Amino acid sequence: MTAPGPRDRNTLGDATSPYLRQHAGNPVHWHQWGPEALAWARERNVPILLSIGYAACHWCHVMAHESFEDDATAAVMNENFVCIKVDREERPDLDAVYMNATVAMTGQGGWPMTCFLTPDGAPFYCGTYYPREPRGGMPSFTQLLHAVTDTWRSRRGDVDDAAASVVAELRRSSGALPAGGAPIDVPLLSGAVASVLRDEDRDRGGFGGAPKFPPSMLLEGLLRSYERTAAEPTLRTIERTAQAMARGGIYDQLGGGFARYSVDAEWVVPHFEKMLYDNALLVRFYAHLARRTGSALAGRVVEETVDFLLRDLRTAAGAFASALDADTEGEEGLTYSWTPQQLVDVLGDDDGRWAAEAFAVTDAGTFERGTSVLQRLVDPPDTDRLADIRSRLLAARNRRPQPARDDKVVTAWNGLTITALAEAGAVFGRGDWVEAAEECAHMVLSSHLVEGRLRRASLGGVVGEPAGILEDYGALATALLTLHQVTGAVEWLDAATGLLDTTIEHFADPDEPGSWFDTADDAETLVTRPRDPLDGATPSGASLTAEALLTASSLVDADRSAKYAAAAADSLDRASVALQRAPRSAGHWLAVAEAFVRGPLQIAVSEDAPSELSEQARILAPGGAVVVAGRADSTPLLADRPQIDGTPTAYVCRGFVCDRPVTDPASLREQIER
Repeated sequence: MTAPGPRDRNTLGDATSPYLRQHAGNPVHWHQWGPEALAWARERNVPILLSIGYAACHWCHVMAHESFEDDATAAVMNENFVCIKVDREERPDLDAVYMNATVAMTGQGGWPMTCFLTPDGAPFYCGTYYPREPRGGMPSFTQLLHAVTDTWRSRRGDVDDAAASVVAELRRSSGALPAGGAPIDVPLLSGAVASVLRDEDRDRGGFGGAPKFPPSMLLEGLLRSYERTAAEPTLRTIERTAQAMARGGIYDQLGGGFARYSVDAEWVVPHFEKMLYDNALLVRFYAHLARRTGSALAGRVVEETVDFLLRDLRTAAGAFASALDADTEGEEGLTYSWTPQQLVDVLGDDDGRWAAEAFAVTDAGTFERGTSVLQRLVDPPDTDRLADIRSRLLAARNRRPQPARDDKVVTAWNGLTITALAEAGAVFGRGDWVEAAEECAHMVLSSHLVEGRLRRASLGGVVGEPAGILEDYGALATALLTLHQVTGAVEWLDAATGLLDTTIEHFADPDEPGSWFDTADDAETLVTRPRDPLDGATPSGASLTAEALLTASSLVDADRSAKYAAAAADSLDRASVALQRAPRSAGHWLAVAEAFVRGPLQIAVSEDAPSELSEQARILAPGGAVVVAGRADSTPLLADRPQIDGTPTAYVCRGFVCDRPVTDPASLREQIER
């Protein structure tokens, strides 16, 4: 073992990740992941202690306070390991590899993730949170550190064998999904939807038991299925879950926006962190639900959640920060929970009692220490009084200590947000939302696109070194294609197709058409090249890329259209097995497949200025349809499509089959709904 040297220090102070910076003051000699840290482990001949988490993670904070801020624990870590701290949101490739290892070893995963690696990065022991003292059958963190150190020194051969075995399993399990399954057609989609509906919690909404995560992608896929089939059971499932979430404590009844998940099955008590990606996906779904059903509740959720995004997560540069923390001053729910007396203190006796009833705040409480998380189980008839009380309570809440914000701007999550704002803005008539989407797109392209390649994230306008992964390219390409459809600006189409061409060149598996790696062919070499086609908390990179390819195939010239359409079809071909066997893990694939089965539906409105016809086209079009409006010949989809007798004219096509052009909204509705 070498003597302490210049690399024996904490190097996180210059990181572009707020999560890493949170640990810059630890006595642990944390390093960022990179070749220098791995070389230092080889030079010292010690294992790597890899800790992965994220800024808004409650248990990450707990383990940091208990162990990483403790001088004695840090001394053990520094003496026996090279310690590396990783932000999972900035390096999802590393997170994916080592999470798969953790699940393989323990049967479950989560954050904080604690992995022990050889100096070459091969994992040989993995887990999640470890307490300061032994508890519930778990060893203390220091006991674990001593045990791993002892094994490394006395049984090195066993360690190397275990690491080799884990790496072999990781490589085996990261193969491509098989091609040539059931065709993407109506029977396959019907079977997937039926399987999902059987898993519904009909009494409380959602799917499965606690904890419950917002099934945003699955709801979008089900809604597109309902638009095609008009099946009432599907719509009832959608509405039960949408209402339960919107009325429960997982939704911020004062400030708008959704927490990451509910710890119970009734959507009452959230895990209080608010993630950008959840709220972007849910704005897209609720906006779609509002325009399809006219739901006032869905419309309100969209308005309030967009307000939350613009007020609380928008950065000075016009992009969107990653998250609000789960904790406030080390305590969950401190900002958000209320007692009846606190309501009275803010509102007075009469309004306080009224608010307690309106928001289900009880003496017993629904959360901790007699506090309650606000719910809105019914809508009070006095809407003016409710609006006044919400405003006063929000103002009072804003005077409380507030959760920290992770200001990191993640490419993929901003892409999801651009798509949601542009789609919602177009159908709600909110040009300011569309402008916010455009401003965000300009910022991401100007800062994150470096020499033609995307970077994963930036902080304070400084772009980080980690390269963009597949989901970054797929989400941003879809976002730019959405902006092109909403605004008619060709710059967005050009930027999107540039990203798609780069994606095909660097992420496609040349030996398995339709399969995609999550990292580029020239990215850092890890113990295995990650490839996960299933949707998780966000759409998979593969399903996002399939969506972008399918959409772009309707918007570009014939030669590129054929290339993009073939790549989209190959991708969906491989997703067939997921839709058959695990449809709840393929919600975004279901949404893309529904659009594919429709042709996809293409609506081109030839007009000199915005008209009732194009407005109706955007409202009537099912999810995943391609809608473009503008002057004839201004974009490929409007080529050779003039107005009839100087009147705005709609051209409706499904795949390669087109209906006759129409000039009135009633005829357009008939063509879309047939």
